[in-house]
Amino acid sequence: MANDNLITPLLLRENNSQPSNHQPHVSLTVDIYAGLQSSDQQHQNEVPDENNQSIPQNPFEFLGVNEFRVPATSTIDPFKNHTLKIEGVYEWVKIIVCLPIALIRLVLFGLALLIGYVATKLALQGWKDVQNPMPRWRCRIMWVTRICARCILFAFGYHWIKRRGQPVPREVAPIVVSNHVSYIEPIFFFYELFPTIVASESHDSIPAVGTIIRAMQVIYVNRFSSSSRKQAVNEIKRKASCSRFPRLLLFPEGTTSNGRALISFQLGAFIPGYPIQPVTVRYPYVHFDQSWGLISLGKLMFRMFTQFHNFMEVEYLPVIKPQENEKENAFHFAERTGHAIASSLNIVQTSHSYGDLMLLMKAAQMKQENPSSYMVEMAKVESAYRISALEAKEFLDKFLSMNPDNSGNVLFCDFLRAMRLKTCSFSEKIFAFIDLEKNGKITFKQFLLGSSYVMKHPSFRHACEVAFSKANTGGNSSLSRKELGDSVGLAIPNMTEDEITELFSMFDNNCDGNVSKDDFINCLRRNPLLIGIFSPLLRQCGTDNGFLEGEEMA
Repeated sequence: MANDNLITPLLLRENNSQPSNHQPHVSLTVDIYAGLQSSDQQHQNEVPDENNQSIPQNPFEFLGVNEFRVPATSTIDPFKNHTLKIEGVYEWVKIIVCLPIALIRLVLFGLALLIGYVATKLALQGWKDVQNPMPRWRCRIMWVTRICARCILFAFGYHWIKRRGQPVPREVAPIVVSNHVSYIEPIFFFYELFPTIVASESHDSIPAVGTIIRAMQVIYVNRFSSSSRKQAVNEIKRKASCSRFPRLLLFPEGTTSNGRALISFQLGAFIPGYPIQPVTVRYPYVHFDQSWGLISLGKLMFRMFTQFHNFMEVEYLPVIKPQENEKENAFHFAERTGHAIASSLNIVQTSHSYGDLMLLMKAAQMKQENPSSYMVEMAKVESAYRISALEAKEFLDKFLSMNPDNSGNVLFCDFLRAMRLKTCSFSEKIFAFIDLEKNGKITFKQFLLGSSYVMKHPSFRHACEVAFSKANTGGNSSLSRKELGDSVGLAIPNMTEDEITELFSMFDNNCDGNVSKDDFINCLRRNPLLIGIFSPLLRQCGTDNGFLEGEEMA
């Protein structure tokens, strides 16, 4: 049919006469692809496999999993440093001319860091009551470290810093949030505000720096631990509510971006419901992008040392107060704050997060041609599919084992090799489930969302348990190679001993020749698409009311 949308009058004209302008008619728009099954789909819903068994086109239909959608991929790379390479005669000449200056700056940096470290150690000496605000006489000693921080900024080439607006008193807004572009902002705010910060636990082990941020009564958080995040929010509430503590500084993006986009906000700063003063930081440049993307710290410091001057602009924006109905809605509070910062910077907001940076760095580490193509806007994916950044990274490891091409696509044959499957009609159906464009290749985003869509389905866990139970015909605590081969043979017949052994090795996590129930379920969680090869077995259970009853109980 030439047109997918069929528009036709509901009421036919009498005697084929021309319609009158005064005669109303009703039109229906019929989408032949609407619904889960059209009449044609019902006719083609089941096709015979090599054993003349009827198998659904969708190998995950038994779970209640239907087709999924993959949102359009953003073309924005918020982590890209645009001057990774030193290019141009001017830049090379400038670096050579500045080399003697760089040595002086390096000495100034080291001296300032040493003095600041000694002053901080003195301020912390004998202080045990770290849960309460730092005594004033200790804070006065910390002024030495704050002056040293300004000297460090000077050594990096920030001879003057342009400011707009003013920080409001702490009692007006106890929390300050800022966009995060480089390691320079924490140094600046340490000098300017001496706030309490929220930082990753790994920062505590950084030489000298770890000691200095402890003097700021840092709130440590493990971003991958829900209990740690909850504890951090409680600490933010406690310290924001006490006027004797310094104001709190948070970078809600959770990582650095390139300043050309504002990535999604974490909600820790907004859950307590206190007024917030947003701050924007810009680094105008022509030849040297100062953002901390996929550039090493040493190279970034060297480039800063070898510039005549590095520009930095800081603007304190008006205070944003939570509305009464937002006391329980941190998301909208964060959304308004993010909009204010993005509007001030005149940049776009994206759904990227620290998880995307993890994927980007992993792809770059594995020498992929275009690492940014592996970003998926994790904030949106986490919300829609309830999948964590660590889980996404594990799926990326699996995808990269499929040998993607320079465009980041994986072919059917490479997919089968990594999944330990053989070419057959059933394997084609599993691949077709995530090959939404039906072009014989898949992207990481399709693989991730398809795998997550199956794994996060409410019946997935129960299906794994039932599959193990039904495959374990011997009634033992573990599954043998033969039992696995017999179970998979219902979907993929005529597998050779070598092919069964290859597949068995994926499930046999500890290589002891047997697959326990935990091994079986963990393998399917790492490779959720493999649950499809047990669908004929589970459909038999459904026929016997075994699987379906268990699913209803779940």
